[in-house]
Amino acid sequence: MDIFAIFTLLGGLAMFLYGMNLMGDGLERMGGGKFERVLEKLTNNTLKGVILGAGITAVIQSSSATTVMVVGFVNSGIMKLSQAIGIIMGANVGTTITSWILSLTNIQGDNLIMNLLKPANFTPVLAFAGIVMTMASKKDKIKNVGHIFIGFAVLMFGMEMMSDSVKPLADVPEFTNILVMFKNPVMGVIVGALLTAVIQSSSASVGILQALSVTGAISFGAAIPIILGQNIGTCVTALISCIGANKNAKRAAMVHLYFNIIGTLLFLILFYTLNAIIHFSFVDASVDAFSIAIVHTIFNLVTTTMLLPFKGVLEKLAVMSVKDTNKETTLLDERFLQTPSYAIERCMALTSNMGYIAREAVSTAVSMIEEYSEKQDKIVVDYEAEVDHYEDLLGSYLVKLSSKDLSVEDSQRVSLLLHAIGDFEQITDIAVKLLYIIREIHQKKVTFSDKAKCELEIVTNAIFEIMDLTIEAFSNNNLEAIDRIESLESVIDGLKKELKNRHIHRLRDGRCSIETGFVFSDYVSSLEKISDHCSNIAVSIEQLIAQNYELHQSMHEKKTEAEYKEMYMHYSKKYALPFSTSGMEREAHA
Repeated sequence: MDIFAIFTLLGGLAMFLYGMNLMGDGLERMGGGKFERVLEKLTNNTLKGVILGAGITAVIQSSSATTVMVVGFVNSGIMKLSQAIGIIMGANVGTTITSWILSLTNIQGDNLIMNLLKPANFTPVLAFAGIVMTMASKKDKIKNVGHIFIGFAVLMFGMEMMSDSVKPLADVPEFTNILVMFKNPVMGVIVGALLTAVIQSSSASVGILQALSVTGAISFGAAIPIILGQNIGTCVTALISCIGANKNAKRAAMVHLYFNIIGTLLFLILFYTLNAIIHFSFVDASVDAFSIAIVHTIFNLVTTTMLLPFKGVLEKLAVMSVKDTNKETTLLDERFLQTPSYAIERCMALTSNMGYIAREAVSTAVSMIEEYSEKQDKIVVDYEAEVDHYEDLLGSYLVKLSSKDLSVEDSQRVSLLLHAIGDFEQITDIAVKLLYIIREIHQKKVTFSDKAKCELEIVTNAIFEIMDLTIEAFSNNNLEAIDRIESLESVIDGLKKELKNRHIHRLRDGRCSIETGFVFSDYVSSLEKISDHCSNIAVSIEQLIAQNYELHQSMHEKKTEAEYKEMYMHYSKKYALPFSTSGMEREAHA
C-alpha cells in the first residue's frame, strides 16, 4: 500500500462522511420537524418509545442526532427522563440500518436483478437525478429529495473508494499482525470506542470496518469487540451535548452511556461463555460487510431486549450519577438549532404562550376597573415581565436560527415570529398602561356614568374576541379567523371614534368632568391599539400562508365587497352601542 493508496483512503473517508451528513440533512429537512414532533408527543409506553426511536433513527440515519434531540427534549422539560430511555434504546437499533445499506457493496452475481442492486450501478443514476432536482427545481421539498440522492451516491462512492484503497493490505503481513491484537476483547472494545468517539458516528465507524473487511484479514473474533466498542463511542456526542444542560438532560446522556456499557459487558460475557462451551467455528473465519451488519444488528437487538425490563435500574443509575443541583428548565434548547424546522415549531409554541399571557394580562387589568386590587395589580406586572422575558429569549434564539441554512418557508416563519413576538409584547405593555389608568381612576376616585360603563364593556368584549381570534389564527394558521380579525378591527376603530365623539358631547353638556374625559379617552385609545397589534399579526400570518406579498395582495383583491361588508355588519350589530346617534356614519365606514 503506497502513499497514493493512503490519499485515496482519506479521500474516500471524506466523501463517505460528507455523503452521510448530506443525506441526513436532506432527510431531516424533508421531515420538516415532523420526526421531532412525533417524539415530543410520545406517551409513557416504553415499547412504543423503542419502536419510534428505532424508526426515526433509521430514517435520519443517525443515532447521535436522535439521542442529542432527546437530551434537548429532556432539558426543555418537554419529555420526562423515563420517556427518553425507550427512545435511546430504540436509536441503537435504528442505526443498524446504515450497515445494511452499506453491505450492498458486497452483492455478488451477474443477473439483471443483482446488477441493479449493486450501488456501483445505480448510484450514478441517483447522483444525476439528485443534481437535476437540486439545480432545476425551485421547490424545497424536491431539492431535499435531490440532496438525499446526492448524499447517498457520495456515501456509496466514498465506501467504494475506501474498499478499493485497502484491498492491497490483504497481502501485508504487518496489517494482519495488527488485527490479531483486536481479538483481545478489551483491546477491540477500546479501539472501536475511540474510533467512533473521534468521528462521532457509530454508523460511519461501522462503515469503515465494513470497508476494511474487503481485505479478508478481519475475523469475526476481531470484528465483534470493535462493533461493541463502537456503540460505546457514539455516546460521546450526547455527553458533549449535555454540557451546560440541566440535571435531567445530563441523566439522559448518562442513560445512553450506561445502556451501551452494560449491554457490551453482558454481550461479551454471554458470547465468550458460549464460545468457551460450544467453540463457535466462525470466530476465526473472515468477516465481510454483510456479516458485520448481521453482528451489529444482533448485538443491538439482544442488548435492547435484555435491558428493556430494567429501564428503571438505568434511570436510578443516572440519578445516582447526576445529583439534584439545578432545577431550572430551559425553554429553548440550543440543540434544536441543528434541526431548524423543529426549532421553529418550538418558537411558534412559545410565541402562542406569549399570546395567552398577553390576553390574561389585559383581562386581569380591565377586571379592576370596577374594583382595584393590589394582588391583581402585581399579577399584571408579573405577566408583563414574563412576556418581556419571552421576547428577549425568542428574539435572541430567532437571530441564531436565521443564520442557519433555512428553506424559504422556514425563513418566512422566522420573519412572522419576529413580528408576532413584538406585537404580543406591545399588547402586554398596553395592559400595563391600562393598569396605570386604573390606578389613576382608583387614586383620584374617578367615576364613569352607567352609559360610559356600558360603552366600555362593549368595546372590551370586542377586544377580547379579536385577541382570541388572533391567538387562534397564529396557532392554527386559520384563514377564517384572519378575515374576522380584519373586519372586527375596523369595527373597533369605529367604536373608538364613536366613543370619543360621545364623550365630547358629554363634556360640552357638562355631564362629565375634563379629568374624567381624559381618563376615558386614554382608556379607549389603549384598548383600540390592542386591535391594531392583532391586525398586524393577522396580516403577517396571511402573508406567510400566501407565501409572498404579491399573492397576499391578490387574495385581498379577490375578496368581494359583499363578503367583507357582511362580516363587518355582523360585528357592528354584535358590538352596537346603545342610544347611537351616528350609526349611519359607522355604516358608511364599512
